[in-house]
Amino acid sequence: MTNPTSTTAPPTAASLAGRRWGSPLWGRTALGVLMLPLLLVSMDVSVLYFALPAIGADLRPTGTQQLWILDIYGFVLAGLLMTMGALGDRIGRRRLLLVGAAAFGGASLLAAYADSAGTLIAARAVLGIGGATLMPSTMALLRTMFTDPGQRAKAIGLWSGVMTSGIALGSVMSGILVEHFWWGSVFLVNLPAMALLLLLGPVLLPESRNPSPGRFDWLSVPLSMAAVLPVVYGVKEIPSEGWHPLYVVSITVGLLFAALFVHRQRTTGSPLIPPALLKGRGFTPALVLNLVASLAMLGSAIFTTQYIQSVLGMSPLAAALWSLLPSVFIGVAGPLTAQLVQRGADRGYVVAGGFAAMAAGFVLLALVGTDSLWLVLTGAGVLACGMVAIVSQLTDLALTGAPVERAGTASSLLETAAELGGALGMAVLGSIGTAVYRHEMPATAPAGARETLGGALATAARLPGPAGEALTRSAREAFTSGMQGAAIAGAVLLTLTAVGAAVTLRRR
Repeated sequence: MTNPTSTTAPPTAASLAGRRWGSPLWGRTALGVLMLPLLLVSMDVSVLYFALPAIGADLRPTGTQQLWILDIYGFVLAGLLMTMGALGDRIGRRRLLLVGAAAFGGASLLAAYADSAGTLIAARAVLGIGGATLMPSTMALLRTMFTDPGQRAKAIGLWSGVMTSGIALGSVMSGILVEHFWWGSVFLVNLPAMALLLLLGPVLLPESRNPSPGRFDWLSVPLSMAAVLPVVYGVKEIPSEGWHPLYVVSITVGLLFAALFVHRQRTTGSPLIPPALLKGRGFTPALVLNLVASLAMLGSAIFTTQYIQSVLGMSPLAAALWSLLPSVFIGVAGPLTAQLVQRGADRGYVVAGGFAAMAAGFVLLALVGTDSLWLVLTGAGVLACGMVAIVSQLTDLALTGAPVERAGTASSLLETAAELGGALGMAVLGSIGTAVYRHEMPATAPAGARETLGGALATAARLPGPAGEALTRSAREAFTSGMQGAAIAGAVLLTLTAVGAAVTLRRR
């Protein structure tokens, strides 16, 4: 194995990070700067939730264009993560981070002043490209910046907390900005942070790269995208549209390309994803467990957000603000978990405890009625804390076990597993909830009302008083039953995963 080294610039301002990294103040400042792009990238996943009506009124997109405005960011992000992680190992993680920050800032400006739906879709696609450079770069830089295991564990715990909180914060930020400004303001908030990163990054962040990267396998780039994108597309559409042949074919095509991608990595002399990386200590178990954790977290979120808004009847902004409450405890979970491991707790048992906590959160969700705000918030908070504990430890395990020269590649694989897990969570748990909802709805209800809660509420609004109230009540009860069914399935899955994690990761 090649001896890992870090390559820094000649003695200039750009190399100060490498020389002063021993300073606690310097390190904390650099860590704060590094968290900025991560927060914004995670916020951009949900930042359009409340801006979409205003965008629709201004740009008048078609139904298909509106879907692409929402989804293109996540699709491009998921498809390019592996490519950008490997590229960062070759050209330098800091360099890729700064290039991505410039692209993210420029695309944010273009999106804010987009005068057509096509322009906004293109800007969101470039935002996805920038996000794909920023996410693995920040994680890989943590691996190279923090050589002390204890400090690295704390930094990764913070990384996990920021990542989880950003998704919840994005929707709230969107609601507040759209209420007081125009919809483009949800993108302009990215500019000051990216400008700060471009200004301070070369000074605060040390450069690192693989000293012997080998030839870049360009053929693997389209193969990786063809493997990831159809699968993500298919599993994201199934919860809302059902098992349509198009989505089944999409997933099948993606799996076929995945097989071709794996074959390419095994046979080429300079693979994009070295097979030896997956054989590292604890790396593959970390990928699988990270996928399951993301499946549970995103799968639960599609129920809790709809429950707060549609079952409890809150306004979108009020629902977003209440949904932010569980994030208050996330900042404690990561560092606390790191301290437990540093004091001798077995990592396998800590990760298993995180899965057990997530299972307990699902149990709480399985107990909700149609008026259980605090029970839902408590369940969501327990789920989020368990998620942060799991991700922080699995990330630390995977990055520590991977060669430092492959830190970007390892980071990108973890992120790709999380993206796929989130899509699977919405598909699997969403399908269970939908099936229970349709079973519980009265056979006499209108066809549209038997499909989704949103359709039922829209139909009820057009019916006369008692009939509309009865349909609303039935739909909310049916949705709550669906959430309970999905929660029971999630609790069983996570309990089994907790046992598997304890056995697989013990003493790793």
